[in-house]
Amino acid sequence: MNKRRVIAILIAFVLTIAVTAMWSASTIEREGDPDVNVLEDSGSDAGSVQQKKGGNKVVKVLTSPFKAFGRLFGRRDENKIERMSEKDGERFASVGVSRVEDMRTPGTKTVSAAGSAKEHLEAGRALLLEERYNEAIAELSTATSLDPRLTEAHNLLGVAFDKKGFGDRAKDSFERAVKSDSDDPETLNNLGFSLYQSGNYRAAVDKLKRAAKLAPGDQRILNNLGLALCRLGKFDDAYKSFARAGGPLTGNLNIARMLERFGREDDAIHYYEAARQIDPNNTLALQRLADLYQRVGKLVDSENMKTTLASLPNGGSSVASLGR
Repeated sequence: MNKRRVIAILIAFVLTIAVTAMWSASTIEREGDPDVNVLEDSGSDAGSVQQKKGGNKVVKVLTSPFKAFGRLFGRRDENKIERMSEKDGERFASVGVSRVEDMRTPGTKTVSAAGSAKEHLEAGRALLLEERYNEAIAELSTATSLDPRLTEAHNLLGVAFDKKGFGDRAKDSFERAVKSDSDDPETLNNLGFSLYQSGNYRAAVDKLKRAAKLAPGDQRILNNLGLALCRLGKFDDAYKSFARAGGPLTGNLNIARMLERFGREDDAIHYYEAARQIDPNNTLALQRLADLYQRVGKLVDSENMKTTLASLPNGGSSVASLGR
């Protein structure tokens, strides 16, 4: 009887933890740079250039409670991205690591200390794709130590440091990459975006303009340049950059959304209306105008937007099509 009672209490405790973890997973703050998220919602590419590995968001949320159980009993989540400490950074700055291979760590193997710089680079790139950032940093650090002129190794090392939340180290790596090859638009973009994230907007604009000259059709670079120009208050220039990246419709919508973030409702309305001149039935523009007109006290205009939106057969133009 006592044994059953203990089991019942344990089950109740586990279920409570599961519900708590599920709630926590459903309310977690969205990752990534907020300005980049705004642009990506409209189908625009922005941020640093890196190869992404997809995943099922629903599955990730549903597995959160079970990962919580593991942590409850002292087991770490090997796949969780964790912020590096200064101690970690110093350790990765030195070369040479070894790893025990077992069934829990399949995939790319690290290169022996006798390997060449390019071998460590290739291993680091593969580990970065597998989201094994600690090991990627070790391999790429070794590559840069063996060949300081290996631009790609510095660039990927910057991406790995950024993934671990080490912004200053990421910027240093990107700067070394640019010093090694000042004509690589991808590296200039990554450095520019790193400067943007650290609040150094003028320097970010300088690097991103150089990148845009080298790759005039690169949407990610142009969108990053637009973001940096917005932060300097140069909205007309920012619009031109956004429009070059995704067309006039997307340009107007991106500027409008950034102006909303800055609390400039009247200016945002102007750009949303400009978007409607291009696409009168654009869902995003109508939705935001309905809200903004109500916010600034123009209730009749707000109701007109709502009426137009409700009259559309399929809810208006697809927001997902804005980036085309």
